Amino acid sequence: MNGKKKSDLAVLLGYAGSYRGLTYLGLALSAVAMVLGMLPYICIWLAARDLIAVAPDWTRSVGVARYGWLAFAAAVGGIVVYFCALMCTHLAAFRTATNIRKQGMAHLMKTPLGWFDANASGMIRNRLDGAAAETETLLAHNLADIVGTAAMFLSTLGLMLVFDWRMGAACLLAAVVSVAAMFSMMGGKNAKLMAEYQAAQDTMSKAGTEYVRGIPVVKVFQQTVYSFKAFREAIEDYSAKAEHYTVGVCRVPQAVNLTATEGAFIFLVPAALLLAPAALQSGNFALFVTNFAFYAVFSAIISTALARIMFAASGTMLAHTALGRIEQVMNAPTLTAAPNPQTPMDNGVAFKDVSFTYDGAQNPALDHVSFRVEPGQTVALVGPSGGGKTTAASLIPRFWDVTDGAVEVGGVDVRRTDPHALMERVAFVFQNNRLFKASILENVRASRPDATREEALAALDAAQCGDILAKLPEGVDTVIGTEGTYLSGGEQQRVALARAILKDAGIVVLDEATAFADPENEALIQKAFARLTEGRTVILIAHRLSTVVNADKIIVLDSGKVAEEGTHDELVKANGLYARMWADYNRAVSWKITSEEAK
Repeated sequence: MNGKKKSDLAVLLGYAGSYRGLTYLGLALSAVAMVLGMLPYICIWLAARDLIAVAPDWTRSVGVARYGWLAFAAAVGGIVVYFCALMCTHLAAFRTATNIRKQGMAHLMKTPLGWFDANASGMIRNRLDGAAAETETLLAHNLADIVGTAAMFLSTLGLMLVFDWRMGAACLLAAVVSVAAMFSMMGGKNAKLMAEYQAAQDTMSKAGTEYVRGIPVVKVFQQTVYSFKAFREAIEDYSAKAEHYTVGVCRVPQAVNLTATEGAFIFLVPAALLLAPAALQSGNFALFVTNFAFYAVFSAIISTALARIMFAASGTMLAHTALGRIEQVMNAPTLTAAPNPQTPMDNGVAFKDVSFTYDGAQNPALDHVSFRVEPGQTVALVGPSGGGKTTAASLIPRFWDVTDGAVEVGGVDVRRTDPHALMERVAFVFQNNRLFKASILENVRASRPDATREEALAALDAAQCGDILAKLPEGVDTVIGTEGTYLSGGEQQRVALARAILKDAGIVVLDEATAFADPENEALIQKAFARLTEGRTVILIAHRLSTVVNADKIIVLDSGKVAEEGTHDELVKANGLYARMWADYNRAVSWKITSEEAK
């Protein structure tokens, strides 16, 4: 692979696929349409020439009607051809944007799940969906305008210099001033301002998504939008950058640009006044007036052409920054699949001298961690917050890949297994489970789409969801999140457990699965756990130590290292970190509010 970077157009046309030919056809038709659009001006000049030549006896001019019909036909033809050009470019643009979204989603499906923890959903959506939409303007309109305007300019340049090059050069001064003004707005160091503007838009989108998710907290604590400092600062930063670019950078150049393009005639008048005396002396004053009429009419084309160039340049800048944001998604790391994947022999899990450091972090989240979970064992990971428990569990299904060492499932390094087969072998229940806006049946079947209705109902029964289905208007077919149908945190957890039970995976990872459950729901969840974990290898992450007392083995993680390992009784007798945590837990459980008199 060579190091040469592809142009934005080449990248976009690569996404267009088989629709690339429509883009080329549209650009060619646009060029033809612009040339046809110039013919009426030429016809007007020809009619004016004939009338001036026979003045004041207008009846001697016989070609005016012919020029009129020719101008009408050229105008209509130009409109029709331009419409066809836009149809071609729009079809190609829409297909390109669709392909960008499809390829982006296909790429994200290969991205480690841990990557989504480090990249907010609002930002990902804005980078992929929003940026793809911004490329449509370039392909659908701007490219056609650029090619059409180039054809117009080349034709105009020739015509401007054919009749009287001096008046033609005067008219072209407007184009020179306009291009210089546009370059001062969009070229040089100012080109970076658009990237900063788009980055601020990404940040605002991310902060906005987080704010919307936090609205319940705002209402509960009666806070205002100003309490969300990040969102407010993101809005102010976006506003400041937009104002700086439009007012600080573009105001004066844009005023000069509009004055030059809309008033191109002012460059022609002084040139005509200088040339008129010589035309009178030579006896060619009629030809001079005819040429002046031609340039006066054609000066309007300059305004139209330069306006198209300005909007096309703006669209090109937007597309460039949009492609940069799309590239950030397309460059997201992907899980590498082994060329000859191996099949694990059983459901045992082993950490062999594992170290892992998050991108941008200075200290490792796990530092030379080693332990083993035998098939069918229940092993608990406990320890202070930030000790590396969730990180360790996330390395088993390859949410991330280890920095050093190896995580093995069934005696095989997880990097040597097929990613799909690995995910089928592991089931997860997290403390914050997400339910889709779909029926409970479809939510449960998300783990195994080919499962029958009866299998899904059996999983719901095993997850102790009978009381949930009984109170819903349409039972298992009730759509969650519509018409006021919502579930509590504990109820959502039980539905998530049903999803994990239906998956019937050999390895189960439980990450603080009872963290937000009330006592009644916790009792039901514990019953569901018993069904889910029966005969399976279980890795249990918990802060509530009462849930891990009966674990076959407890791994105590502290600052990314294994501090202790053993059964509950062994660790309590060791009088180490776990013993202190157990004592603190018992004091917290026994704590109660007492009256002033009791004190």
